This record gives sequence, C-alpha cells and structure tokens, in this order.
Amino acid sequence: MVAELARGLASQPDEVRVVAEDEGATTVLCLYVADGDLGRVIGRGGRIAHAFRTLVRAAATARGERMTLEIVD
Repeated sequence: MVAELARGLASQPDEVRVVAEDEGATTVLCLYVADGDLGRVIGRGGRIAHAFRTLVRAAATARGERMTLEIVD
C-alpha cells in the first residue's frame, strides 16, 4: 500500500521500494525513494509523511500488529 501511494507521488516511480524489518514486536517499514522525490514524499511541513505514518499505524492496528514507517534518505 505504501509503495503504491509513494509511486503515485514520485517522478521516478521505478526507484520506490519498501523494505520491512522486524525489530521485536514492531515491524519497521523503510521507504526508499530517489533523491529528487524525497521532498514530494515528505510534503510541505511533513504533511504527506505524517499521513503515510497514520495509514500504516491504522492498517497495522486493524491487523493486530505494530508498525512504523521510516522514510530513508
């Protein structure tokens, strides 16, 4: 879900990838994008990044899991 939404925002959608890492009880989703698309994915004032994190938390809660999202530069 996160990768598809990020691809819609990115000017280089082929560079978007998401890697899941288990850190105990929490799964960390690492979102990688091209350097030029980092600002688009974060958004003005971090609004888009905050929305992504909210969606990830809501989806994880619905599944009974714990997840966080990191946008890697």
